[in-house]
This record gives sequence, C-alpha cells and structure tokens, in this order.
Amino acid sequence: MQPQKRGSMKIKIALFFIFIILGLASCGFVYNQYVVAPENNLHQLSQSVYEQKIVASIDKERQTSIAKIVDIISRYNKKIDEKTETAIANEIYVMSRKYPNLNIDFICATITHESAKTWDPKITSKVGAMGLMQVMPTTGAFLAVEEGLEWISSDMLFDPIINIRLGCRYLSEMVKMYEKDGGLAAYNGGPKRAEMWLAANRNNKILYAETRAYVPAVMKLYKEFRLEDRM
Repeated sequence: MQPQKRGSMKIKIALFFIFIILGLASCGFVYNQYVVAPENNLHQLSQSVYEQKIVASIDKERQTSIAKIVDIISRYNKKIDEKTETAIANEIYVMSRKYPNLNIDFICATITHESAKTWDPKITSKVGAMGLMQVMPTTGAFLAVEEGLEWISSDMLFDPIINIRLGCRYLSEMVKMYEKDGGLAAYNGGPKRAEMWLAANRNNKILYAETRAYVPAVMKLYKEFRLEDRM
C-alpha cells in the first residue's frame, strides 16, 4: 500500500474511533439526563415530602401540647397575661422533650400542686420555696450551676422560665433514680426519705405527713390530665 493511502486509512480509523467515543459519551449523557437524573430527582422529591411530613407531624404535636398546657394554666390562673402564659407553656413543652422521663401532663400536675393550684409565678411557701415549682433558693443556686446559669439572687426563681428549667432538671433526676412516685417523694421530702420509703416497699409511715399527701395528690392530677386526651 502506498504511504499516502496508508496515511488516509489511519485518519479514517482514528475518526471512526473518535465517532464511537463521542457516541458513547452522548449515550451516557442521554442516560444520565433522561434516566438516572429523573430517578434521582424522584428519590429526592420523595425524601423531601417524607421529611416535610415528619416536620408537620412534630409541629402539630407541639401546637396540640402547648394548647393543652395553656388550657390547664387558664383554669387555675385567669389573671395571667397571654404572653407569660404562652412562654410558660412553651417552656414546659421544651422540658418534656429535653427530659424523656417527664411529659407535659406530669410537669403540669407537679406545678399545679406545688403552686397550690394558683399557677402564680411569684408564689412563696412558708418555708421559703419559690415560684411555680417551689424551688428552694439553696437548691436553685446548685441547679443553676448545673444548668450553666449565672446565679444572681433567689429572685431569679420568680422568673417562670428559669423556675421551670431548674425544677424540671431536678424532678427529672429524681424520677430517673426513683421512678415517678418515688421521684415525687424525693422532690418533696428529699432523696434519703424516698430511698427509705422504696426500700420499705412504699411503707407510708416512712414518709413525712406532707409527702404522704403530696405523692397521691400529684399522681391524681397526672392521671386526670392524661385522661383528657382520650375525651
């Protein structure tokens, strides 16, 4: 074969392979554009819809919970302003999410009894317990350190948000150690007395008279609030 013809043949072969490569690349582009991409887009769309449903479900549960808390507050404190009421309800909901062993009904039952059914953020007991969850100043100062809050004075316990935050932290710790009824006994009468009570198979003679009445009273409110969801 002549050199000129050989050169021409090589160019034709090279062009042939170039066309094949370009064709395969084009097929790959078409496949990705019209087959893979739509499937990926469909998957992303399905994932997005699923996530939106989860967010919507969580938001609905949050709104329902806050509405229930607001209703409970308004039963006992008709003079509280709407802004404070909503802030309290929101904080209780947040605490119920932060501490899995608490829920809005249990927290509301505790506050209802602790505040002598007033839901008054400024309430003070004869022994000096303060605020909605009746936190003692010494206990509040200790809990504030655990919570990362700067303790300025005991008047901080009259702030319902701080009071609930500290009270729920302590209540959750007690419930974690002694379950709900034991946790309430510890919250009211102290951990040592609660331990003795549980060790004695819940012999009420072990508890202080106030605690003997306190535990069933809070548990009764807790049951009542829970039953409202079924009505």
